[in-house]
Amino acid sequence: MDLVFRVATTDDLPALLELEEHCFTTDRLTARSFQWMVSRAHAQLMVAQQADGRLAGYALVLFHRGTSLARLYSIAIAPHARGTGLGKTLLQRSEACALEHDCAYLRLEVRSDNAAAIALYERNGYRRFGRISDYYEDHADALRLEKRILEHRDSRDLHVPYYAQTTEFTCGPACLLMAMGALQPGRSTSRREEVQIWREATTVFMTSGHGGCSPQGLALAAWRRGFAVRLQVSIRGPLLLNGVRNEHKKDVMRLVHEGFESELASTDVEQVFGGPLDLPRLLAAAGQPLVLISSYRLTRSKAPHWVIVTDCDEEFVYLHDPDVDHSQHRQPLDCQHLPVSHAEFDKMSAFGSSKLRAAVIVYRRLEQ
Repeated sequence: MDLVFRVATTDDLPALLELEEHCFTTDRLTARSFQWMVSRAHAQLMVAQQADGRLAGYALVLFHRGTSLARLYSIAIAPHARGTGLGKTLLQRSEACALEHDCAYLRLEVRSDNAAAIALYERNGYRRFGRISDYYEDHADALRLEKRILEHRDSRDLHVPYYAQTTEFTCGPACLLMAMGALQPGRSTSRREEVQIWREATTVFMTSGHGGCSPQGLALAAWRRGFAVRLQVSIRGPLLLNGVRNEHKKDVMRLVHEGFESELASTDVEQVFGGPLDLPRLLAAAGQPLVLISSYRLTRSKAPHWVIVTDCDEEFVYLHDPDVDHSQHRQPLDCQHLPVSHAEFDKMSAFGSSKLRAAVIVYRRLEQ
């Protein structure tokens, strides 16, 4: 079959909708979704066009901004083009597209009862790493598959549980819940504790809305719950004051910070000012690092944001991001073990013009 592979345009919308009708009985992409994918999303929609102008298939790849992770969101083959090897070709082109966007992993979901599709993916090197119950509109389960499209070591430590923040301002508490769950397997997580940690650790005011959690506040919250803690910051004194214009709010932030510092002085929390964050050493010592980053490199929003490091190797740092951005067609599993190059991580973990670096490393106490 003579085919031309190209990036879709808005002129393809009618043909794409027709493909959806022929290929899927549920969970179809709508005209609005296709419009978004073609014109605005951080994605690439590739079509296979026949000589007569008809579309024989498409593949839609989504990219997670700031990371080395891509997701094969949908792939469709017209009935008359099945059995021609087009599925494998689109899969290979999707991988090539992901590589062009500096991605190391390609992930996807597939119906657990779609034996043909599962066989195609597994023949091409994809491995199963998760199952989602009741994923599709008809309540069918989905299998999660992943392929490392750049070489790396044989195994990763994936023991850090995932917890998605339930408010816009509790990324820090969500990360602390994940760290505590990793250090104490089976430890329960709850929204009540998420909000309680925020109440303990917040700096009260930020540029707008509710305040975020300071590293000192999170360190104290972890220490109060029986964990050993290392606090590492590049700047002494209250942080993020430059993002607040109101002098009264700045005074309150200073007052809260002074209270945190006073309480820290009566604990055994290790405080380190300056110096590099030696992730391999911290992880090897069974530490769980919570790191403050600039969310700009992930979402284009200039705000401080907490993530937890789950692993690192020679090429990548792996993160759990507690913020699930559903507007980008993401699910919680898309925010787990995100591969970020060391160079990119170094940039995102330096916040603002002052290049603030802050981390809270949580450890299990030896007597536990």
